[in-house]
Amino acid sequence: MWEVFVKICGVTNEEDALMVAALGADAVGFVFAPSPRQVTVGSVRDIVRRLPREIVTVGVFRDQSPKLVIDTVLEAGLRAAQLHGHETPADAAEIRPYCQALIVALSPGDPALEHVDEYGADALLLDGPNPGSGRVFDWSRLEGVPPHARLILAGGLTPDNVADAIRTVRPWGVDTSSGVQVPGDPARKDPRLVRAFVQAARSAAPQPNHPEGLGPFDWAEAGL
Repeated sequence: MWEVFVKICGVTNEEDALMVAALGADAVGFVFAPSPRQVTVGSVRDIVRRLPREIVTVGVFRDQSPKLVIDTVLEAGLRAAQLHGHETPADAAEIRPYCQALIVALSPGDPALEHVDEYGADALLLDGPNPGSGRVFDWSRLEGVPPHARLILAGGLTPDNVADAIRTVRPWGVDTSSGVQVPGDPARKDPRLVRAFVQAARSAAPQPNHPEGLGPFDWAEAGL
């Protein structure tokens, strides 16, 4: 049975990272861009060393120089980079050789979707126009999204709506941050909400939004 890829983003501390991994998420995201959830390279390096090998660790960057992204990925020991700003295909090409997987984040209607293949990304994350706002965008607005893309859906996903989102959009993966945070504290995750989110996502059992035969990303083949 197909299982959707689950990423919990905006993790800021070791306790939450270990909890997210223990509750069944596939990936943990660390935000290096300005944000209430922004982390340092040193703290993430220490967290990554404690996580199980199978967890995909993702650094999230926004309009930062390729050199800074590369240095951060290597120093922190991250497995993937997520470009969540106005990075160009040239920026992505410079970064890609230094990370084991690359995620590019765009919004519905973004002109960059027309040439998303030029980024050479392993997955496309579709978020609302205000990343990190916790607001749901119109899931019917998938114009411009290549049908062959490994699509990760983000933007206002919670334990209450993620199953509907999966059934509607049929993404390869889902991503949440504010949807599982402790109320009033953007830097902490609520284990009850994380558990409920993972369980709801797993139970939705979608037919993935890409052609038959593409399958899930082969992390082992990628050297992850």
